[in-house]
Amino acid sequence: MNAVALILVLVFLLLLAINVPIAVAIALASFFAILSTGPDPSLMVATKMVSGVDSFALLAIPFFIFSGHLMGLGGMARRLIDFAGTLVGFLPGGLGYVNTLTCMMFGTISGSATAAVSSVGGFMIPEMNRKGYDREFNVAVTTTAATTGLLIPPSNIMIVYSVAAGSVSIAAMFMAGVLPGILTGLCIMVVCGWFAFRRKYAREERSSLIGILRTFKRAFLSLFLIVIVIGGILKGVFTATEAAAIAVVYTLVLTVAVYREIKLKQLPELLLKTGITTAVVMLLIGASSGMSWIMTIANIPQTVSDMLIGLSKNPVIILLTINMLLLFVGMFMDMTPAVLIFTPIFLPVVKLLGMNEVHFGIILIANLCIGLCTPPVGTCLFIGCGVGQTTIAKVTKTMLPFFGAMIAALMVITYVPSISLWLPVKTGQLKQIEVDKAYFMKAPIEKENKGTH
Repeated sequence: MNAVALILVLVFLLLLAINVPIAVAIALASFFAILSTGPDPSLMVATKMVSGVDSFALLAIPFFIFSGHLMGLGGMARRLIDFAGTLVGFLPGGLGYVNTLTCMMFGTISGSATAAVSSVGGFMIPEMNRKGYDREFNVAVTTTAATTGLLIPPSNIMIVYSVAAGSVSIAAMFMAGVLPGILTGLCIMVVCGWFAFRRKYAREERSSLIGILRTFKRAFLSLFLIVIVIGGILKGVFTATEAAAIAVVYTLVLTVAVYREIKLKQLPELLLKTGITTAVVMLLIGASSGMSWIMTIANIPQTVSDMLIGLSKNPVIILLTINMLLLFVGMFMDMTPAVLIFTPIFLPVVKLLGMNEVHFGIILIANLCIGLCTPPVGTCLFIGCGVGQTTIAKVTKTMLPFFGAMIAALMVITYVPSISLWLPVKTGQLKQIEVDKAYFMKAPIEKENKGTH
């Protein structure tokens, strides 16, 4: 490792160890690393930070954040819970399935895992406690199921990955996440069924067709947002950024004028929260842009690529190693900085394997979703424990089977590319010829190298 890379890594780890905010740690590590190369570091860092956030696609982030806040307070979660209850509540341990399905649907319209934990969990966890479900189980299922909303579009983190990767279509990412998100939700439901069988959880009363249609009617306007956003993008009516703005207008009208769950006097507070969250995300993106540039100067991506290829010529082993590294990183780093830092490091490696960039983006996000549920810095885990009024120590044991389910889904997503790439191809967001290049499971890396030189 050369001097620039060594300074970058050591300063970054030192700042994290003394609890410096990660955005500041990234910027300062880049500053000192650039300082060792000679040019004026203050000018260089500022230039890279400005260019990093100078992207039209990033305008979608504050819009989706604001619409997520509106959804959290606007009564959408309660209507989705009622609808999900009529669909799966009659199964043994039905409220576990209801919780999972609601989180999937709420994540689909909000794109926020933390919003799902607080909004869905705020109702479901007390209700499950009252019905005799174990408190730790209730928190575990809410925490893990909430992360499916980061895979099922729309998703802010997919926009961040598209910007970090440089040339990945946001619409393709949105379509690629649908089946992996559903797969992860189904795996979580399997664990819910296992707990229900072992602990003899009760089932809810089966709903009639009229009851299902009634709750669907109440939830229809909330669910219709999916049709507007995804349908508009696929039909080319508007871009992902424009879709985010339309989502705000639709959600604002729905929650203020139709549902009347939000008062006009509450909007300034929601706008302030949106501004604060957006500022944090943009600071992370700007700082990470500087770090990505200095990592390229220090030849870190090439070094990591050589190390991984030197470890094994087998793509299966290389991808397993990358997943293990990302699982470890996710335990200590939030999702946004992890995507910004590790995309430029691992993307060149998987390209050598012949992997499609969209497929790798879904693997990266699915992997880091697990980190949102793991101590010591799992954001969703902390929120879930707060809502459920319990401790991480008590919940962790119950979380283990759910971690196993999410990792099993991750392995399938990793080694079966069609789960991620089939829908983007069918909707025209990816060309079949691009997918056919993803032959990393068919040959060792030597064959790929011979074909590219």
